[in-house]
Amino acid sequence: MLTEHEFEAPVDHGHPNGPKLTVFAREVVALGHEADDLPWLVFFQGGPGFEAARPLKPGNPTFLERALEEYRVLLLDQRGTGRSSPVGELEEMSPAEQADYLARFRADAIVLDAELIRRELGVEHWSILGQSFGGFCVTRYLSAAPDGLAEAFLTGGLPPLDRHPDDVYRATYRRVLERNRAYYERYADDQERVRRIIERLERDDVRLPSGDRLTPRRFRQLGIMLGQADGFERLHYLIELPYGSPAFLHDVEASFPFARNPLYAVIHEASYAAQGATGWSADRVMPDELRDDQTLFTGEHVYPWMFEEYVALRPLAEAARILAEREWPQFYDRERLSRSDVSAAAAIYTEDMYVERAYSEETAKAIRGLRPWITSEYEHDGLRADGARVFGKLIDLVRGRA
Repeated sequence: MLTEHEFEAPVDHGHPNGPKLTVFAREVVALGHEADDLPWLVFFQGGPGFEAARPLKPGNPTFLERALEEYRVLLLDQRGTGRSSPVGELEEMSPAEQADYLARFRADAIVLDAELIRRELGVEHWSILGQSFGGFCVTRYLSAAPDGLAEAFLTGGLPPLDRHPDDVYRATYRRVLERNRAYYERYADDQERVRRIIERLERDDVRLPSGDRLTPRRFRQLGIMLGQADGFERLHYLIELPYGSPAFLHDVEASFPFARNPLYAVIHEASYAAQGATGWSADRVMPDELRDDQTLFTGEHVYPWMFEEYVALRPLAEAARILAEREWPQFYDRERLSRSDVSAAAAIYTEDMYVERAYSEETAKAIRGLRPWITSEYEHDGLRADGARVFGKLIDLVRGRA
């Protein structure tokens, strides 16, 4: 059974009487258990800037099937996503005002929204599950508002607590290079195909269905697929399509979420800013091998040039620059995490291309009582690929059954 909820929250929780926005959440309960006094589980989606997964049929998303065996699940559309209030009338703001507004869409504000919702629903304690960026939200929750928590589960998203984004991106670039090598070992002919595509994109004015020009560096961003369970195959099948065909162009454009979800591009690096400024970290620390070899794909990194080449992002270019220079305050409270009494477990994927496993292991040691599950069985999207098993394993860890 599905029940829809809308909650009013302040844009800035530090000014509760200021402008408001709406946060949407969908409550899901197994049929026949609607009236049962079930514990709550809140799901924090990956991203940033993406709405919660939609329940389409049994097993989709697969973790939901396992969760509904014992929880009343709340699928949260984080502020600015899905059916929550869209990002405001930014064209009416100056770039500085835009940047200040967009700074209110990080994990700290999302956690405060969740706490507001918990109180409005009259829930004393609830459990939380976060995938990828959702794990950043869970870690922030444990750090800032643990009194409302019964349990915490994280998959592919245990963030570094105080490392600079430069450290993060140097590590993830090493993973990206490894994936490129593995990809071309599996599909050896594709490297020559990519070389020809890059040469033609440098020469031709190729337009995507949106009207944006497809440039070589934009094409290379397809490497974001390489960190997913079926990513090698999806990338290969795209590359083998006829160059410039409608199928090729539509599939390339569909691979980039930035026009639909501009929040992702604007606050992605800021999500890693535990303190200090990011300064366009991914652009600054890109290894020479990736700069020099145009057949190598990049990952989920965000670059300043995107705010020119993606027409949908152009209105946010100056705000993005301001955010890149913003000095962020300390985000996680190490001392509080070291005293945590919330039962927690985290899936850490050894080959994760997006979240560096070594830094996740550091964080796992810093959070009292957190039990890590370090596994090579899955990619970053393990919860999507085999959610019932992954979430079930985390439940067993928290309950002391594994």
